[in-house]
Amino acid sequence: MSTNRAPFDHLSDADLLREVPRLAACERHATASLIASLAVLDTRQLYLGEGFSSLFGYCCECLHLSEAAAYDRITAARAARRFPVILEHLTEGTVTLTAIRLLAPHLTEENHAGLLAKAQYRTKREVEELLAQLHPQPDVPASVRKLPAPAPPRDVSLSTTAARADAPPERTTLQSEARSPTTLPTETLRVPLAAGPPPRRAEVAPLAPARYKVSFTIDAETYAKLREAQDLLRHAIPDGDPAAIYDRALTALLAQLAKTKHAATERPRWSDGPVPGSRRIPAEVQRAVWARDGGQCTFVSPSGRRCAQRGFLEYHHAMPFALGGEASVENVCLRCKPHNTYQAARDFGPWDRRHVQDRGRAARSQHDGTRASTSSQTNHERRRAHPACEDEPRLRR
Repeated sequence: MSTNRAPFDHLSDADLLREVPRLAACERHATASLIASLAVLDTRQLYLGEGFSSLFGYCCECLHLSEAAAYDRITAARAARRFPVILEHLTEGTVTLTAIRLLAPHLTEENHAGLLAKAQYRTKREVEELLAQLHPQPDVPASVRKLPAPAPPRDVSLSTTAARADAPPERTTLQSEARSPTTLPTETLRVPLAAGPPPRRAEVAPLAPARYKVSFTIDAETYAKLREAQDLLRHAIPDGDPAAIYDRALTALLAQLAKTKHAATERPRWSDGPVPGSRRIPAEVQRAVWARDGGQCTFVSPSGRRCAQRGFLEYHHAMPFALGGEASVENVCLRCKPHNTYQAARDFGPWDRRHVQDRGRAARSQHDGTRASTSSQTNHERRRAHPACEDEPRLRR
C-alpha cells in the first residue's frame, strides 16, 4: 500500500483544514485500538508463540514500531488493563500518549481519575510539573564536575579505484597501493567518524513545586568565568553557590535584553514621535506596544485562538509601512516571525522585493503630504502641552 500527497494537493484550504483534524481523529482511534489489542496480546503472551521473548521485541521486529513508540504503547496498554478509562482519553485526544507514559507508574485506584483529569490537554512539561507537585523531591546539591576530554574524531580513508570500462568489476579494490594495468589512479575519500555519542543536551527537570534541576555542560572559558564570579561575590554568596550566581547573571542579562529588545528604561525621554517616511519605530512606541501586548504574538485565528509564541518576536505594522502605515502605537503590534511573514504574504503576495519596493514608493509618494502635515501639527501640539520638554535632548535617530 502506498500513500502520496497527490489527493491532498487538490484540496482547497478550507477542505484541507477539515480533512486534517478528521485524519488525526482516525489516528487517535487506531492508536487506542492498537493499545487495547496489545493489552490482550500481552495478557495471553501470544508473542511467545511467534518467536519473541517479550512484547517489546514483538512490537519492534514484527510490528516495525520504533523503540520509543513500542515503549509508550506497551506502557499505555498495561496501564489501560488496570484503568480502561485511559483508552477513552486517548481516543478523544484529551490526554496524550506521552502523558500516559509519564503518569502510568503513579496511577492508583484512588487517584487515577483525578490525575487523568488534571493531565487533560497538558504538555509534557506541564505533566512533569504536575508529578513534581504530587511527589516532590529534595534539591540536588550544587556540583561542578570535570568531564573527560573528548577524543578527536577519527578519519577513515576509503580509496576507490576507478576501473577501465573494459575491466571486470572484481578488479575494483579498496586501499590499493599498486596501480594495475587495468586501473586508473586511486581517489581517496576521508570520512570523519564521530569519536563517541553526541553531547547531551541541557536538562531542566521539575523536582518539587517551584523547584527545578538544571544541568548543562560548559567549556573551560565559561568555567573560568564562573570561578571568577564566585571569587568576586564571596561577600554576598560566601559558599559560591552556582545556582545563586546563575540567578544573578540571568537577572542582569534580562535587564540588558529589555533595553535592547523593547527599549525599557527607568527614565524615558520625550521625543518628536515617528519620523515621516522612516521605518524606525521610536523607543516610546516599542515600550508601549510591548507592555500592551504582553511580550506575546498578537495574531488571532478566525476561530479566536491567539498565537502563544513569545520568541522570535517582531514589530509588525497593521497598515503596512509600504502602504503608508505609521510607526505609531495604534498601528504597531507584536508578531512572531512566522506570522509576520504570513501577514506580509497576504498583504503583498509571495515575496518579491521589486514588487514590494515599487508599491512602497507609490504609496509613500501618495501619503507623504498628509503625513508631513499631520506630524507637524502633532509635534506643535505636544510642545504646547509640554513646554518644559523644549530643552530636553531628543532621541537620536
